[in-house]
Amino acid sequence: MNDSQATREVFWNITQVWAMYALLVPTLVIAGFGFYRRVRVWKRGLPLDRTDRPIERIRKLITHALAQRRTTRDTSAGIFHTLIYTGFIILTLATTVVFIHQDFGLPIMRGKFYLYFQSFLVDVFGALTIVGILMAAFRRSIQRPKKLVYTDEAAMILAVIFLIAVTGFLVEGWRIAATSDPWGHWSPFGYLIARASGPLMSDETLKQSHAAVWWTHAVLVFGFIAWAPYTKMAHVAFSPFNIYTASLAPVGASLRHIDFDKAETLGVNSLAAFTWKDLADFDACTECGRCTNFCPANTVGKSLSPRDIILDLQLFMRNSERGIQNGNSALRTPHSAFNSPIIGTVEATSPDALWACTTCGACMEACPVFIEQMPKIVDMRRFLVMEEADFPDTMQEAVTSIESRGHPFRGTSLGRMDWAEGLNVQTIDQADDAEVLLWVGCGGALVERNTRVTRATAQLLEKAGVSFAVLGREEKCTGDPARRIGNEFLFQNLAKENSDKLNRHGVKKIITACPHCFNTFRNEYPQFGGNFEVYHHSQYLARLVDEGKLKPEKKSEKKVTFHDPCYLGRHNDEYDAPRQLVKIASRSNPIEMKQSREQSFCCGGGGGMSFIEEPPDKRVNGERARQILETDAERVAVGCPFCMTMLEDGINARKGERDVRVMDVAELLWESVSADVRG
Repeated sequence: MNDSQATREVFWNITQVWAMYALLVPTLVIAGFGFYRRVRVWKRGLPLDRTDRPIERIRKLITHALAQRRTTRDTSAGIFHTLIYTGFIILTLATTVVFIHQDFGLPIMRGKFYLYFQSFLVDVFGALTIVGILMAAFRRSIQRPKKLVYTDEAAMILAVIFLIAVTGFLVEGWRIAATSDPWGHWSPFGYLIARASGPLMSDETLKQSHAAVWWTHAVLVFGFIAWAPYTKMAHVAFSPFNIYTASLAPVGASLRHIDFDKAETLGVNSLAAFTWKDLADFDACTECGRCTNFCPANTVGKSLSPRDIILDLQLFMRNSERGIQNGNSALRTPHSAFNSPIIGTVEATSPDALWACTTCGACMEACPVFIEQMPKIVDMRRFLVMEEADFPDTMQEAVTSIESRGHPFRGTSLGRMDWAEGLNVQTIDQADDAEVLLWVGCGGALVERNTRVTRATAQLLEKAGVSFAVLGREEKCTGDPARRIGNEFLFQNLAKENSDKLNRHGVKKIITACPHCFNTFRNEYPQFGGNFEVYHHSQYLARLVDEGKLKPEKKSEKKVTFHDPCYLGRHNDEYDAPRQLVKIASRSNPIEMKQSREQSFCCGGGGGMSFIEEPPDKRVNGERARQILETDAERVAVGCPFCMTMLEDGINARKGERDVRVMDVAELLWESVSADVRG
């Protein structure tokens, strides 16, 4: 047979085809209204520009919507989701081909294209879709992972997709059997149905069954299209849109700037105070639970669940359209409900949950559709702090100390320059021609353990011949703790004061051993006139080694693992420089923990949490210490003063008789460069 003749009659055995087209009209109207009502709600949010740099956005869309890069990180879920998702794409393309062939009179559904794509490929992907659905059903009904949300709607969606796929194969198989289609074997699964049905069904029965199931299939498809925008299946459209409009800035630059001259309320305590993108985030959620699964606070048993915050606010938003709040009858208009309080009213946004957030960004990194959970939490904290003055006492003490003393460590007896005793370190006033400014930071100057890190960093710079200076007693907190706790007003005052001071001194280049200071200078100070070339000390020291200005003389024999600081890694995408220093200072690459790099587990000290006294059984640093001790490493390399404090506490509480020390990468390098390896 000549392959060029291969084709089939599109509406074989189907009469009154016009009814299908008539059914299509209300289907599209109902579905369109479903999407319109969501967009109408988003437009009530505050303005935000998320349409810039279209080329980058298209790349992100291809990588994460089409290629599903984040979804496939979870192997089991990634497999079945990919099967269903790609099956949908192929089947939609096949339907489009039929539409063009039949309604536009372009005979494209013939020949080799018909055999290879329209018959074989479509058949295979249809079968894979069924496999994917069965895998998803098994996961939901048998495995039942805790991170998922279990609803009748989710089960019904799987059931409808399964029925659509099965009826599609029955229609195909019975057509092949009834027509003795010479090309039927190119549709392997449809052909199996044909071979199984042929001996059991008469020609008339085949035709009647084919017509009945064809219309059943059509009604299921059209019903599903109309229904989808009112269910979680709306994410098929909302998720790609959400990915396209995602922030292109680093996670560390994700917090919203408040214009205090224009702001009517400080922070967020209603849907009306969110941006349109925040509202779109609520609708884009796929209920996968990855954000909560990777949340360190949730892992150790705290009440914070980023997934539940998004889903509860999604429900609150949808209820607000009908003037309903918490399931009660409409006592409010939709407008007033949209302005109703959400903190504490929505269960997942209780103050206890909001104060548990370490702002590590793990939720944002894990989300396959780029929902921005952490900034929403900080926005609600801002309301509690600046409007209600309601936040944990120890956090209040830290903020008060920043206001009065320029640092958050209320009980410290150290001064800003005590760490430099015995070293030849000059202040910016003494060396105004210095090449770089070493920003010591509050943790580096006022926490005794971290002063050794600052000394090692300064000695390395001196040994490499770098002309550097420090601010000394002029140095104040960058404002990072204040901003993450929620006191945006204090942060902005510090940002302006510090930017003005550094500009006055002519500072162009900054080195800091604190990722929080690094992030603040790099991503947040430019809004306040502070435009500097900023380096984390691991980046700058690694460059000095590459340039031959620092030459390691001896390498340690100790096994080393490296803990990624959240504000260096996830917030600023720097994973390699500190590992390079570990490799330089030891004989091999660091031992990687199960959760490292993008998926690293937080130390528990960010977001103001280092100033909170936590229950012993719910400490994030304890869980990270357990993961560290699993590696059998003898040294834990860090690159952050908060990580140093939190991990030393966690490891000392768990290590028993084991010799495990926490050391900054600068300390490891200094031991190697100075040939003074203490073991």
